Amino acid sequence: MITEQIIYFSGLGAAVGFVHTLLGPDHYIPFVFMAKARNWKQKKTISITVLCGLGHVASSVALGFAGIALGIGVTRLTDIESIRGNWAAWGFALFGFVYMLWGLSRAYKQKPHKHLHIHNGGVVHEHGHVHSHEHDHLHSAEKLTNITPWVLFVIFVLGPCEPLIPVIIYPAIEKRGSISEAIIVSMVFSIVTLVTMISMVLILQKGINLVRLNKLERYTHAIAGAMLLLSGVGILFLGL
Repeated sequence: MITEQIIYFSGLGAAVGFVHTLLGPDHYIPFVFMAKARNWKQKKTISITVLCGLGHVASSVALGFAGIALGIGVTRLTDIESIRGNWAAWGFALFGFVYMLWGLSRAYKQKPHKHLHIHNGGVVHEHGHVHSHEHDHLHSAEKLTNITPWVLFVIFVLGPCEPLIPVIIYPAIEKRGSISEAIIVSMVFSIVTLVTMISMVLILQKGINLVRLNKLERYTHAIAGAMLLLSGVGILFLGL
């Protein structure tokens, strides 16, 4: 039966899930810029976003219910979430830094330059080329293509939904001791979080695809890495 308490906490869960996700650019910025850099199709981008989002909310939900089952206090669970948050932030920062360096190296190798050729009869012409040919970097590109979604997934599993435990799960349990109510509220929170993540990714992806980078196109990987690095720094020092 739907009670006023379920409606109240479900509404609270929806609001917190929406605001928490919207104010945390690390929930969507990495997917937008990685999709741009790696030329992911929209379907693949959304699939990776959903996968990471599910890992993100499921880990905190699992921790919350484990805490309830084991009788662990809210303060202790919040401390655990804080530790996980630091791990995720450092994960973003370190992976972003490494990816940015790789992107800069790739951009440097792709820098176009010209060579003069003198033919018989004194005819001179020039042509441009880059040193970074596709076949030269096939293996490294394939490796990064394969591991990037999984690196993001691991980081998001480590990343906590900080408000979920103290604001939603425990009040739903402590008010009337109903596990079913806590499950419903957690589902509402999770669905709203995922929908918000997907919506922001779609909106920003549509916008960024309209931007013509021209000569900066070869720096898309470096820019994507920088965005991941900034996401980690924002979590660590700005509490985003």
